[in-house]
Amino acid sequence: MNEGFILSNAWLIPAIPLISFFLVGMFIRPASKQAAGLVATSAVFLSAACAYMLAWEYYQAFAPEYQSIVPWSIEWLRYQEFLSVSVGVLVDPTSILLMVVVTTVSSLVHLYSIGYMHGEEGYGRYFTYLNLFTFSMLGLVVAPNIMQMFVCWELVGASSFLLIGYYYDKPSAVSASKKAFIVTRFADLGFLLGILILGYFGYHVYGVLSDSSTSVLAEMNQYSSTAIQPFDFKFLNHPAVIAQFADQGSLLGGISMLTLAMVLIFAGAAGKSAMFPLHIWLPDAMEGPTPVSALIHAATMVVAGVYLVARLFPVYAASGSALLIVAYIGAFTCLFAAVIGCTQDDIKRVLAFSTLSQLGYMMLSLGVATMAHPLGYTASLFHLFTHAFFKALLFLGAGSVIHAVHSNEIWDMGGLKRKMPVTHITFLIATIAIAGIPPFAGFFSKDEILAAALGNHHQIIFGIGLLVAGLTPFYMFRIYFVTFWGPHRTEGAEHAHESPPVMLLPLAILAVLAVIAGFVPMASFVHIGEPLGHHGINWAIAIPAILVALTGIGVAWFLYAGNQDRVSKLVQNLGVVYRVIKDKFYIDEVYLFITHNFIFKYISRPIAWFDRNVVDGSMNLTGWATRMSGWILSHMQTGQVQTYAAWYALSTIVVFGLLAVTLQ
Repeated sequence: MNEGFILSNAWLIPAIPLISFFLVGMFIRPASKQAAGLVATSAVFLSAACAYMLAWEYYQAFAPEYQSIVPWSIEWLRYQEFLSVSVGVLVDPTSILLMVVVTTVSSLVHLYSIGYMHGEEGYGRYFTYLNLFTFSMLGLVVAPNIMQMFVCWELVGASSFLLIGYYYDKPSAVSASKKAFIVTRFADLGFLLGILILGYFGYHVYGVLSDSSTSVLAEMNQYSSTAIQPFDFKFLNHPAVIAQFADQGSLLGGISMLTLAMVLIFAGAAGKSAMFPLHIWLPDAMEGPTPVSALIHAATMVVAGVYLVARLFPVYAASGSALLIVAYIGAFTCLFAAVIGCTQDDIKRVLAFSTLSQLGYMMLSLGVATMAHPLGYTASLFHLFTHAFFKALLFLGAGSVIHAVHSNEIWDMGGLKRKMPVTHITFLIATIAIAGIPPFAGFFSKDEILAAALGNHHQIIFGIGLLVAGLTPFYMFRIYFVTFWGPHRTEGAEHAHESPPVMLLPLAILAVLAVIAGFVPMASFVHIGEPLGHHGINWAIAIPAILVALTGIGVAWFLYAGNQDRVSKLVQNLGVVYRVIKDKFYIDEVYLFITHNFIFKYISRPIAWFDRNVVDGSMNLTGWATRMSGWILSHMQTGQVQTYAAWYALSTIVVFGLLAVTLQ
């Protein structure tokens, strides 16, 4: 194998944003705000160039094979002889795909932010946080083992907390950042427990394989710079290891330990990718700056959960029950979020629920796949790829509109296609792409998901996916017609103007990607098992999906492109049903009720009492006893010779008395 420079030094891709984070945060930001933005943006563009070069070198070296290589790693923690954790870089088609997506979107968001955040007081701090997030996400993507992934997973959560709460003097932003952090921490507890179970059994399986089969370990160690360990993905996903996992014991009720571990790990994935019922943090996370929404909550952070399930897909496939849970939670989230998105008036919140729905598509696609029929695996990552571009474009387009109108409410807009022609056409391209209209990107990836569901005999999930294929264009063209068509509804819309070129250039690039990304032959690059044969478009699925999408667009046009009285009458006729949907089925209120009436009352308060009265009380008692001992001793040290002589005589009498009693 002739390794190229970037393939041998793939660590540069996450390292460049990390170095920029330190330089910008510690030296450049205090000296010059403008330089902070330029350096941070240049660093991510350089990282993106390295990611594209890595993809080229990898496929030149390995095509058409599928090899998982670890060109660089160092030992980090050693627990026992057969149990250690390394820090390194895993390079395979799946990680390359995510590296390209993360660096591409992040670099364009950095460039867009130079214009969008111009004049903000925390301009340099903002770019420092963006660099930290980019490094954290890349560290997660390239992790060769699940422990490094978990560490970077938490770093992503921390940097997300900082970016969502960027406007720290705004109470709603502070609350949103805390909500995102706390909800995902609860989910990550399940992730950590799943890691411990996998690590426990992986350690024992490693011992068995090292005693009985050196050829299996030798195969795993191929193309790896250090010896494979039980936490490594190459080890966990190996068929010999999975066969050993399947032989482990079961819990009460017949649930295997493997299924339990994978369900717990999926809890972490569901938290990060905002699957129901852990979805409540994502809509509120729109409190951060709009470019942050585009980067974290549309194209990168929220797909980390999808990436985690994809990275451990062979293990999930060995546990059919865990994979079914992934499929049905993904399908329910897909429909649930799409229904809510039809009623929201904040343009960013509509896009947030759209993201939830599209993440549900990705999850259900993984859930319907098997190792024998892995189309869903490729379709999920294909949709992750296309979604990153058109959803980032939608968010940045929304940011351009908000920047001009100074409002997030779609009913404060209107008539903007004449005022903002570039933003209008790019937003329209993204809307058509997510609606699944050919030949735009979303059409190809979404239809692959529907084909995977129907092909593996998941008719109910296919039906849900087809229904959502109609709801998605409805709510997306709803905000398009209200925002860009009709009269100007406010003074802000009347005086709106096009964004500066530094914001329009990323929109134009993403618009091109939203058009052409669907033509990438993803099955030739990213697959699991044997390469998938390409059979073209399945028109038996594509035609109904297109008709459903056109129906959704037509209904949106009928209701929102003309007489607004139609909407008012529809809302009035739906009555309480519309109110329940608009209020997001009161899931947040249910969480608050449970939190205040059960968790706070029966868990938090007893713990607080124990902390105050037992933990703090024992410390206070120790201090009081020390003070009292000192007080007593201080009264014994009088400075009078007579007192000391008396104590001496008394002590002598006591000692002799004790000796006398002992000798008897």
